[in-house]
Amino acid sequence: MAGASLFLVVGAALQFLRADLAWQQATLSQYLLGPGGLLLRVAYCVLAIAITVLAIGIYRQLSAHARSAAPLLLLCTGAVALAGVAIGDSWLPSVAPDFHRWFHHTCAITAFLCVTGGMVLQAWRFRLDAAWQPYFPLAAGWSLGCHALLWLHALWAPAGQGWVQKLLIALIVTAMLLAATWLWRTSRVR
Repeated sequence: MAGASLFLVVGAALQFLRADLAWQQATLSQYLLGPGGLLLRVAYCVLAIAITVLAIGIYRQLSAHARSAAPLLLLCTGAVALAGVAIGDSWLPSVAPDFHRWFHHTCAITAFLCVTGGMVLQAWRFRLDAAWQPYFPLAAGWSLGCHALLWLHALWAPAGQGWVQKLLIALIVTAMLLAATWLWRTSRVR
């Protein structure tokens, strides 16, 4: 919960502190360079760790019948890709600008696809565990909504603006906060 909260606070604060970027058009990645960029890169890495810890925690908490390695692997791959965005943006732009663009886009696309795909699959597994079953409808609807918004953002030009991407990121991180809360609740019961 702390990692996701830190990311939301840093990301939101930079929207107000960076007057050089128009928040409606600028993607969150554009905030990785310039004032506050280091703090955002650290927040990306903390979020990547939080995604991994959450994915492992949910995997371990689910009953054996409800467990699947697929969501765990997708979420962890997405977390590594998210850290790749942050780490790559720290030194690659000045050293290898062409490679940086390719690396950044590959990592960003991988992070979005793997995390939203992992969210959908993990939500689907919730229905198979009695303790997690009450969370299935909200988790399934939320994760499918995130996945749909990702494709809308990618494929429909009017939705390709920065504010749509930031909304998607906020929805994903909020889903993480919900899942972390559910994990905490179910761990207290078992």
